[in-house]
Amino acid sequence: MRTLIILAHPTLDKSVINHAWLKALAASDLEVTVHRLYDAYPNGGPLDVEAEQALVRAHDLIVWQFPFYWFSTPPLLKQWQDEVLTHDFAYGHAEGQRQLAGKRIAMAISAGIKQEDYLDSGRYRYSLDELLRPLQVTIRYIDALAVKPWVFYGAEHDIDLTQLEENAQGYVNYLRQLTQAA
Repeated sequence: MRTLIILAHPTLDKSVINHAWLKALAASDLEVTVHRLYDAYPNGGPLDVEAEQALVRAHDLIVWQFPFYWFSTPPLLKQWQDEVLTHDFAYGHAEGQRQLAGKRIAMAISAGIKQEDYLDSGRYRYSLDELLRPLQVTIRYIDALAVKPWVFYGAEHDIDLTQLEENAQGYVNYLRQLTQAA
């Protein structure tokens, strides 16, 4: 199974979590394509929509890897969704318009907030799953299959290095399971 990680982190050089994930992936035997959106488009758009669509078309599993900014995706990933997941490519009613139908789309999220803050009784009163519903609906709208996300909670706090290593190895195992489940 061909796996594409669309990495959308505007300050990747400062991200402890995403660096740990990338390091664990590089040390693994998994074959993945990592597409760094902010490297490809350092000044934002316009995006090369045809190239982006071809990249997605060439892979079976798509992973949106991003920090959870203001309870959403970073702006370049939103722009990517708006410009790449277009009518006639990702949705429509004519033959050949739903080119992502049946593909699995997963998310790998680094959340600055602690997991307990995402409980009904927590600081923000909404679960991460509830806050991800617009993305999940987008995935369903294009007839792709939404996969439960991989999450690191508490990135804004003191990070336990053992926990970070375990989470990074867990991410590799998560991707391995997704690629073997096909």
